[in-house]
Amino acid sequence: MRLQVEEPVFEQRVLRFAPLLLCLSLAVYAATANWGMIDLKVYWTLAPNVLRDQLYSIDMPFTADFPLPFTYPPFAAALFLPLSALPWVAARVVWQVVSLVCLWWIVRTALKALAGAERYDGRRALLWTAIALWFEPVRKTLDFGQINLVLVAGVFAAMLAVRQVVAGLGVGVAAGIKLTPAVSGLYFLVTRRWKAALWSIAGFAVTVALGFLVSAGDSWRYWFELLGAADRVGPVGSVINQSVRGALSRSLGHDVETSWPWLLAVAVSAALTWCALRAAVRAGDGLAAVVVVQLFGLLVSPISWSHHWLWVIPLVLWLVYGRRNLVLAGVWVVAVCSDVITVLIDLQPSIWEIPRPWPLAALGWVYPALALVTLAWSCRSSRSHSGNGSENVPHTSGPAASS
Repeated sequence: MRLQVEEPVFEQRVLRFAPLLLCLSLAVYAATANWGMIDLKVYWTLAPNVLRDQLYSIDMPFTADFPLPFTYPPFAAALFLPLSALPWVAARVVWQVVSLVCLWWIVRTALKALAGAERYDGRRALLWTAIALWFEPVRKTLDFGQINLVLVAGVFAAMLAVRQVVAGLGVGVAAGIKLTPAVSGLYFLVTRRWKAALWSIAGFAVTVALGFLVSAGDSWRYWFELLGAADRVGPVGSVINQSVRGALSRSLGHDVETSWPWLLAVAVSAALTWCALRAAVRAGDGLAAVVVVQLFGLLVSPISWSHHWLWVIPLVLWLVYGRRNLVLAGVWVVAVCSDVITVLIDLQPSIWEIPRPWPLAALGWVYPALALVTLAWSCRSSRSHSGNGSENVPHTSGPAASS
């Protein structure tokens, strides 16, 4: 039995105005947005250096103490070359439109996973797109011109795809663009989608090979010298880093790196993730399993900028329509709509200085703390729904699954 997405009377009335609300939301955003799109400018400016084996030798000036390097594999730079060929104004417009379409796609994918194609209401997707536009991870992604919305949309669709070759290749190629989607392979292992897991490895290997074809020198340097250098990506202790490493570092006053506090936090995160995943799979709740895996990745990654937390979108939809936990969903919405991260960024002494007053350090736990609470609650919640959970875990047998 699928999770039934019921329509409260109030929501039925609001849904009639969903297209108008989305247009209003987009208009307000366009009028108030920061169109600097600094990360997109990094992609647009530096990507052509891959053709000269200088992708990681040239940085883009940003501030005196923080020049911006290209931090993704050479394969990603090759994909950005067509965008680099456009004038800067055109590149910004194209990227914003693509990102907004991907935002709608993420909402649509989550709602379809909850209700199924037969009960999917396109107006609800428009309504939640209008709301999600004001989530801090979404706004920061759009303001920075980040790649996150594009990647999350593709990875999300791939993870829930029935055809294992599509699922695996989608995740593998995404990991070849930016390493963080590689955690999605855990979902394939837990759901015993062995062929998808193998296809994801193959897809990733192809991206690495293509990177070497484009620039052997840059590829060698990235995979054998720069990989794992978190400080090159950015300041680990800045509040915009919402991983447990960032939160622990701000609380203890120094970069904890891989010391015992971080190892303990990873162990706790892994235990909660394992419990929540087992419960989700037993309940047949594929959306829960996807969200749990991604929360784990965000927690244990050395760097999880606040704009990486786009998985809060399907998480909130799952809490609202799948598990009917409006309290926890409301807390997440308040956290991501209150712009607390931006406030803390303005209050921190500098992006590089880790020690800070304890109130700021405590507030800096907002995303990882909520993620840990959500994982703990998911263990109990999924077990209690195991008798009537959704059957949206892709089937692991049959012709479609074996493709």
